[in-house]
Amino acid sequence: MSVIYGYARVSSVDQDLTIQEEALRSAGATLILKEKRSGTTIEGREELSRLLDFVRKGDTIIITRIDRLARSIGDLAAIVKRLEERGVSLKATEQPIDTSTPAGRAFLQMLGVFAEFETAIRKERQLEGIAKAKKEGVYKGRKASVDGGKINELVTAGKGATEIAKTLGIGRATVYRYLGEKG
Repeated sequence: MSVIYGYARVSSVDQDLTIQEEALRSAGATLILKEKRSGTTIEGREELSRLLDFVRKGDTIIITRIDRLARSIGDLAAIVKRLEERGVSLKATEQPIDTSTPAGRAFLQMLGVFAEFETAIRKERQLEGIAKAKKEGVYKGRKASVDGGKINELVTAGKGATEIAKTLGIGRATVYRYLGEKG
């Protein structure tokens, strides 16, 4: 007996899965696995891994869009290959994807290329924005995680980098980096 499984994913814990869940139920999913993890890699996505291990020949996995499944062509291809080897089809509610048909497989591959391109463009824009903000003096980076005052006190007291690192619970490289930036 074949089963229709749903897979819903958002990137961050403050995002909501409700819309995806409703769409997947409407499409016939009897069980929906969901997680709040980045889609840029399949590493650490336990629910996806559980689903891929669990499905059997004749089953179907439904997603709302392919970017919920994977953001890189390599990850997408690996997932689809694994599903094909097990005789499992993949469908999307918002895109004409159905890996049980040649046209659906072709469309999936095209969308995968665009999803990866979109991720690369987004990252490029983000890096450009950070560079511009740094140039304008607006971007300062993240807040320092090391108390420079304490490092200075310990240096003045004649302590070496290893002892400073142990005392403050930080890495020696962090001490050297701080001292190098200061000097």
